[in-house]
Amino acid sequence: MGNYTINPATVEDRQGVKNLYFAVALIEGGLARTADEITDDYVSNFVEKSLKSGIILIARHSESGQIVGEIHAYALGPKAFAHVLGELTIAVHPEHQGQKLGKALFTELLRLVFETRKDILRVELIARESNKKAIEFYQKLGFKIEGRFVDRIQSVGDGVEADIPMAWRRATD
Repeated sequence: MGNYTINPATVEDRQGVKNLYFAVALIEGGLARTADEITDDYVSNFVEKSLKSGIILIARHSESGQIVGEIHAYALGPKAFAHVLGELTIAVHPEHQGQKLGKALFTELLRLVFETRKDILRVELIARESNKKAIEFYQKLGFKIEGRFVDRIQSVGDGVEADIPMAWRRATD
């Protein structure tokens, strides 16, 4: 992928991932969390859960070594959901957006699920309804809209809007 390498993250990548999330959270609507919510505990929690029961990938800029992209999903906990990876989140540094890095991260995540995690039948995510571009992107990757959570998330600016649950499902025929 040219100027980037995509690899599994390690515990040692936490600070770089935190820096990335902080930069993305500074953009209104960049993440559901605001910049002041990007804490050591928040990042450590999802990194550890992803390493233990899911997948976490980072994109590192080849020249600077900076983490400029990250994607993760992990098991929800109860055995009844052992076939599901959820809480999927992706972040791409603002200076590196629009360069197909998000697509590369998603493609690698889904490839790993398909090839190495035969136990996983679903990968779930939730998108803000007003983020039509993201919803269309996820649909192109094979995610399907599965409903609508009315008034679930604060809108960018003012008010509330729906969250759209989406899932990629492994073909089981």
